[in-house]
Amino acid sequence: MSRFALALVLPVLAFPVMLPFAAAAETLTLYTSQPNEDAQQTVDAFKAANPGIEVNWARDGTTKLMARLAAEIKAGAAQPDVLLISDTVTLEGLAQQGDLAAYKSPEAAAYDPALYSAEGYYYSTKLITTGIAYNTGVTEKPASWADLAKPEYRNLVAMPSPLYSGAALIHMATLTADPDLGWGYYEDLAKNGTQADGGNGAVFKAVASGEKPYGVLVDYMALRAKADGSPIDFVFPKEGVTYVTEPVAILKGARNIEAAQKFVDFVLSEQGQDVVVKMGYIPARNGVASPEGFPARDSLKLMPFDAAKTLADTQVNLQRFSDIFGIQ
Repeated sequence: MSRFALALVLPVLAFPVMLPFAAAAETLTLYTSQPNEDAQQTVDAFKAANPGIEVNWARDGTTKLMARLAAEIKAGAAQPDVLLISDTVTLEGLAQQGDLAAYKSPEAAAYDPALYSAEGYYYSTKLITTGIAYNTGVTEKPASWADLAKPEYRNLVAMPSPLYSGAALIHMATLTADPDLGWGYYEDLAKNGTQADGGNGAVFKAVASGEKPYGVLVDYMALRAKADGSPIDFVFPKEGVTYVTEPVAILKGARNIEAAQKFVDFVLSEQGQDVVVKMGYIPARNGVASPEGFPARDSLKLMPFDAAKTLADTQVNLQRFSDIFGIQ
């Protein structure tokens, strides 16, 4: 069994402590994988727009939160009303298990249909795209995903491992489904000495230091560092970008369904998307300006992505990746 699969089944021995419940006319419980600062901003903005609703929230990585939630569901004592986590594949799994409540948000009209569940089980709240970062000291500047497999880039590229990173798993599923790239592209990357290990943080450090002058990386790490003067730049490849979207969903059997629906509507609204921009991410909603230094939302070419197929193919894809890169 791969390390990714083990991570999904290993019991979680310690969970973050839920913030104390406060007395209020309405109480909403949120489980989120957002960084603490982002989660606090989201909650504060929602409460400001909905002063009659108190929010109690717990934050942890998606894998640990899902293990916690699975244990609660099995015990018949699920706690959250709303989930706001890293990727649509995880929520697609919950939807297929019948653990999510369908809700047709009126705000969905401002979103591309590819960014939410047609049945209303989950909705994307931001775009965290994956592209190519490079150290500004290089002479060769890539323009496409295919460039990274060329001889000029031999032993010079780092990328996060899908055995470790959910964004890397989605990236792999997207590129290998592309008819012009496919699994042959990953085989070419391995033959070209591409380093595939760890997560986005490790790739960023390698590129910024020049240890590996090219890297497959999420946009905000490179663009924020560039703005701060780091010797790094970022390319949105001509084939398009892969992406994760930090989707929001309502749990089936939510204790406060009306407050949960208000939360979904808020994070999808223009006001909620303005919060996303202030955090430094590309908004998922059409017509909302991106943060300074980021490309306009409508300029991005998003590569086709199928969450249901990715979920079904995950273990096969991970094993194939392991075989290609010789990782067990």
